Order: sequence, then structure tokens, then C-alpha cells
Amino acid sequence: MESRRIIIFDTTLRDGEQSPGASLDVQQKLMIAHQLARLNVDVIEAGFPVSSPAQFEAVKLIAEKVEGPTVAGLARAVAMDIDRCWEALKNAKKPRIHTFIGTSTVHIEKKFRKSEDEILEMARQAVKRARSYCDDVEFSPEDSARTGKAFLFRIIEAAIDAGATVINVPDTVGYSFPAEFGNLIDEIFKKVPNMHNAILSVHCHNDLGLAVANSLAAIANGAQQVECTINGIGERAGNASLEEIVMALKVRKDEFKADTGIQTEEIYRTSKMVSHQTGIMVQPNKAIVGANAFAHESGIHQDAVLKDKNTYEIMTPESVGLSSNKIVLGRHSGRHGLKSRLETLGYNLSPAELNLAYEQFLKIADKKKEVFDDDLEAMIESDIYKGKKIIELNYFHISSGNHLVPTATVGLSVEGVAYQEAACGDGPVDAAFNAIDRVTRLSVQLEDYQLHSVTSGKNALGEVIVKIANNGFQITGHGASTDVIEASIKAYLDAINRLMIKLRKSNDHN
Repeated sequence: MESRRIIIFDTTLRDGEQSPGASLDVQQKLMIAHQLARLNVDVIEAGFPVSSPAQFEAVKLIAEKVEGPTVAGLARAVAMDIDRCWEALKNAKKPRIHTFIGTSTVHIEKKFRKSEDEILEMARQAVKRARSYCDDVEFSPEDSARTGKAFLFRIIEAAIDAGATVINVPDTVGYSFPAEFGNLIDEIFKKVPNMHNAILSVHCHNDLGLAVANSLAAIANGAQQVECTINGIGERAGNASLEEIVMALKVRKDEFKADTGIQTEEIYRTSKMVSHQTGIMVQPNKAIVGANAFAHESGIHQDAVLKDKNTYEIMTPESVGLSSNKIVLGRHSGRHGLKSRLETLGYNLSPAELNLAYEQFLKIADKKKEVFDDDLEAMIESDIYKGKKIIELNYFHISSGNHLVPTATVGLSVEGVAYQEAACGDGPVDAAFNAIDRVTRLSVQLEDYQLHSVTSGKNALGEVIVKIANNGFQITGHGASTDVIEASIKAYLDAINRLMIKLRKSNDHN
């Protein structure tokens, strides 16, 4: 039997970004979109253009700059949303308007307070309007899994008649079980007379931990497209995990007779980038991309794997992009060697960025005997791929001990003007943050602070992720250094810089 090609629709930048605290700025979204193109996803859902100026700008930029995948934008089934969506997408080589409306009884009665016929007509008009702009239109009957089947079949048929080329069946609240959801997909093919004129897609949420299982059940019953996110991030408990679906189809091709066009060797790097940019860490036991996914501690397991990896590994680490080469570069390595290794890792830097990267690399190499790929990636993400800096760190000094009041002095440049402040705190990091706050005079709430070791050993690079809140904005910042206090200060200043840019843009719009 010939293998079916499953379309991978990635919604990391739209539904994934709706994870609490995962807000991305425009440049972060563009960076991830370029990596999704390298991963070779078929469709990138870049955002919800009507929801904010930043969302519109991100979708527009991705549509203009990212080549390869179809670029989709989300729109409610109202004219204003669809028009705004097209404005953002119109320069894409392969644009798609994705419009949706709630169809379950609770949505119709409580959210819309309309009749089924009124909802059906809104869907029909929305698809027609979207189709007047482009030939690729996706329609989603939101909360399909809890929608009465008779109405679900009727609205799908009407949407296809109106010009929808893709019908997406969302389990919006993660309510279904795999057998139940698989049967629903099978029934849609059998009961909707024009279903053969459109692609059938599924979009599963993970409220009961079944998003991937439900997606695979849908594929087994004929679904041609799956909507998913990197690391399974998204609303509430998240979405179906792209890497789990893709590798399940690859490892169990005998069962599904289906595959994807995903460059699986890019999976791990994409996972790391999304985790870093959103500030949402991947749990160690996460399938495919977790730190323990290919780790073996049991002596019996270790012995067996050393004899034959197939004993306890159903896929190779290399198949998802984990490198078997650990030591990369040292203090005697040159600029060309660094450039070559960074390109292998997927970073194509400008000459100015390479110069800065080389300076940062030498600082790390002076402190570490061995520089690993993970060190390089943390360095690039924390020090090179940054937006505009309003505030920069000149120096810091810490006084701390078990019988001393922790005190920090920081020297900062704010748009070229030097400032120095000192403050006390509950610890050296808190003291440094308080000193920075005295310079910025911003009332910032620290909502989360994470510190983890990028690599092993006493000279390991420490990576810090902070989340701050101010004036309705929630911002993530990153920093990396062999000195965890320096990494913390870098992360806090990164978040402060992003916050100040957002505040300025907000004031400009007002």
C-alpha cells in the first residue's frame, strides 16, 4: 500500500503563543518562523492579525520574509477580521485565510445567542469573503467534538460549497477519546457528500492528555492534515505535539502507512529555540525532545544498549537532531571554525553578528576547557539574537555572605547615558534586580525565575529565564554566562529592554 502524505500545519506562533506567559515579539516570531521553514512544515499559522497591531505586524512580516511553507492567518467569521487578515497575508507567496466560528450548543447558545441557521449563514459568508481574496481558505467549526453531528455535517457541507479548501475539525477543549474522535472523522467522510472536495484537518487540545492520541486516531481514519505545536505548547494543557506526531508516523510507518515532509533532524533545534524564546521549559521526560528521552541509567538498560541500541531505543538521537559530537571548539579555535560550526547548528550570522559572537565565544572559551554545542546555542540566543537595546550593562559588583546583607552595585548605560545605583536584597540576584529598578524607575513584578545548567561540569554555562509583568504586559528575558549572577542580570535587562520597547510603542499608538 502506497504511503499517504500528511500535511503538517504548525500553529506554534498562534495557538502556541497563547500559552500563559509565552508572548513573543515580532522578531522572535520571525526567527521561529524561519526555523519552522527549515523544519519543512507545510503550513505556518503566523498569528491572529486583527487581535493587535503587533500580531498584524508579525503575520505581515512572516508572509513577506519566510519562503517555503504556506502562511496562514486566523480570522473570526466576521468581515473585519477577514479583511484585516488578508491585509497581513497579501504579500505571501502561498497565503491561507483560516476562519472559524463556534458550533457546539454551548457556543451557539451562550457565546453567540443565535440559531444554528444564523451560525451556518455566518460561516458561509465568511468563507465566501475569504475566498474572494485567495484560493486557499480553511474553515473550522470550533468545538467540533461537542457539536451535534447533524449540524456539524451540515455546516461542513455548506463551508465547502462556499469555497473552503480545508475543513478543520477541532477538539477545542480536549474532550474526545481516541476511538470516539477517530469514529467522528470516519463519519464526516461518509456523511458529508462533498468532503472529497476539501482536505480534512484536525486540531486537538491536550486537556485530558490525549491530543497526540486523538490526532493519530484521526490520521488512521483518513485525516490528511494535523494541526500541532512545537513542544505541544498552547492554551491550557496545550496542543498536540508536532514532534510526537511526526516521529510516531515515522517509527510506526507499518501501522499508519503515512509520513510527513518534516526534516526530523531539525526537531531538537526547533524545540530548543521555541523553549528558549517562550521561556517554557521542556520537562526532562518529554517524549522525543526531553533531556531524558535518550538517557539510560539502569545498569541492565545500559548494558543492553551498549550491545545493541535497538534493545531500548526505537529511534536514533541523530534522527531528531541530537549531535553525537560533544566537544566543539576551544580557546584556540578561529573565527572561521566558529562560523562553520554555527552554520552547522543553523545560525547564519551577518559579519557584525559574527564579530560579536566571536568576542562572546572567546570569553566563554577562556573560562571553559571545552565549549559544547549547547553553550554556543545559549550564547547566540542570549547575546546575539537580541532586539534593540535601550539599557546595557557596563559592570556590576556584588557583596554577599551568610553574615552580610547582600548588596549590589550596577553600572548601566541608558541610551548612551551612564548611571550607577546600589541596592540591598534578599540575595545577590534580588539586590542586583533592585539596583536596576532604581535606574529604570519601573514598577516591575518578577513573576518567574528559572536557572538551569546548559551543560555539565563546574564551569557549565548557566542559563536564566525571567518573566516580568508591568502595565498589563508580561515579558520573558534570557541570559547566559558561566557566572549565574551575570546570567541573571542579563536576563533581567533583556526583559526590561523588551518591556520598555513595548511601553514606547503603546504610548505611540495612544
